[in-house]
Amino acid sequence: MLPVVAFPFEDFYIDTHHMTHQLEPREQQILFYTGLLAAALGIGGIRAILCPMGAYNLQGYNQHQLLSFFNWFYWLVNLNSTIVFLGIAYIQQSVAKNLGFLIPFTSVLLALIAIHMMRNKLTYKPKKGGSLLTTLGVFLNSFKMCCLHYRHLSGDVVSWLDRAKENNGGRYSETHVENVKVLAKLFPLYGLQLLYRACITQIPSGYYIQTMNSNLHLNDLLLPIGAMNVISILPVLLLAPLMECVTTCYLSMEKTPVAPAKIITLGHVCATLSVLVAGLSELQRKTYPLVEQTLSGKVLQVSSMPCFQLAPQYILLGLAEALVTPACSLISFQLTPSHIRGISLHFLTLSYGGGCFLGAFIVQLVYFLSGGNFYPSMLHDGNLERFFFLLATLMAINTLVFWSVSYRYIDLSVRGKALTLSPLTEKLRHYKAFLRFYDTVDRSYTNTSFESIL
Repeated sequence: MLPVVAFPFEDFYIDTHHMTHQLEPREQQILFYTGLLAAALGIGGIRAILCPMGAYNLQGYNQHQLLSFFNWFYWLVNLNSTIVFLGIAYIQQSVAKNLGFLIPFTSVLLALIAIHMMRNKLTYKPKKGGSLLTTLGVFLNSFKMCCLHYRHLSGDVVSWLDRAKENNGGRYSETHVENVKVLAKLFPLYGLQLLYRACITQIPSGYYIQTMNSNLHLNDLLLPIGAMNVISILPVLLLAPLMECVTTCYLSMEKTPVAPAKIITLGHVCATLSVLVAGLSELQRKTYPLVEQTLSGKVLQVSSMPCFQLAPQYILLGLAEALVTPACSLISFQLTPSHIRGISLHFLTLSYGGGCFLGAFIVQLVYFLSGGNFYPSMLHDGNLERFFFLLATLMAINTLVFWSVSYRYIDLSVRGKALTLSPLTEKLRHYKAFLRFYDTVDRSYTNTSFESIL
């Protein structure tokens, strides 16, 4: 839909006659938002499939190998983003803006062909009891049984999720409920990533507006706005190999590497500093005189401050992303039982999407409360720096809260495999072991007596 909307209908020729094919604005909006919705559904579907696939491929790896995998995985993702921002952004802004929409369409079409050719090697059968419906069913059944408990039943349980167990009147086995209880312990981790993701979304929103209203000229070359996004990706591309070397050196010296929870805390601190620096840069940007700058055929009044002076906030946010994302994936994978590791990564991805919605909600709330004063059509007259300072304050509080609960995720030596066995199963195993022991004692006593008689 996006190439159709961007097609230059006003320059379309048929035979020898010049025919102008113009889409009405309403039709353009319908096609445009249909294309965006389809793209969003496609991206969500791809992520929903990749999460369990990663969980199936990584069974049996130790902590260092898992962290190495996630580091290099996100390194490749950001390498692709670098090519996109440098290549497609330059073509769309400087060469042919309509061609910029056609390139992603062609690349996705080629990807579909490649996936179809490799479909036999990408098919996995999930383990029994590890479906998302089972996990959500445990939560719903526990809530239902809690309501019944307060009305009709009596008796106490350790956790409200225990109400879903069959021996407490619920519908699910003890193993399923214990797995979900482990997953529930990660919800604070997921919830505290929402505000961090709201900060990350400033790259295509708040930081983008700042860059667009700054001087993009480098000598005689007009830089694409997406070039600043590459600055935020560079820390990821540089830090992933560096972290791999440091971790390998630590292991070779038989030292314990830094805990992933501490790495996440450090990343949150970097995100806080990034938004704070953005607010200070906005104050400085408004002190420069205004100049005219042409972007996509439109003449804008922008600040004469070079856009490269905004680089520190991009670098800090890229550094935060390099630290937080692989560590969060490692904790989500390592601390959950093998049956629900794919679901754990699903919830982590869901928190990333929720952070985008939270960022949009904060922007709309601030816009409504300020009466449009924070984001006017002329940014030089606005107060964007106040929004950045507000976000930095919220992120600082979020960082302190995560630091206070990070002790729960320090020890990753307790893997999720042992938690797939319920306490009843453990008792049954001990009972069988005692039976074997007494049976062996009884047999040895019988054999000794029989030998003495002979």
